[in-house]
Amino acid sequence: MRRLRRSDAQDLFAVFSDDEVTRHYDLATFEEADEALDLIDFVAESYAAERQVRWAIELRGTQRVVGTCGFVWLRPHSAEIGYDLARKFWGQGIMYEALTTLLTYAFEELTLNRIEALVIPANVRSRRLLERLGFVHEGTLREYDFFKDAFHDMEMYALLRRDWMA
Repeated sequence: MRRLRRSDAQDLFAVFSDDEVTRHYDLATFEEADEALDLIDFVAESYAAERQVRWAIELRGTQRVVGTCGFVWLRPHSAEIGYDLARKFWGQGIMYEALTTLLTYAFEELTLNRIEALVIPANVRSRRLLERLGFVHEGTLREYDFFKDAFHDMEMYALLRRDWMA
């Protein structure tokens, strides 16, 4: 994992121009390559303002970006995790490996106490991934978010530092 670079725009466009990748996402499917550059710039600005950290997931042995993962800070000791991966690489353990590294960094280096994840109930793959990582389902937030012209229920998952360290 590494910071996103403007040179990653083509790879990022390939990820976010796939309707299946953005199906459960609060981000519209990209239609133009410039949208990837806009996202890279937004991530850099948010990082500089200490609002979020988002890293490129680079395919081992290449410089090819196949997804991203990171945090949005909610409070001083907690953050919300987010992630995405090109469909071609689903089910290969890449995201599990990336999030394991990300969570270790969050709890050990950033000394966060709580990591939250909000997932649309229909996103079964994401829910299973979170559960494998030790996240606990805390409940359903009814019509919690609005995107793609509709209100969406969101499943709240959380992982505490003490549980990760155990």
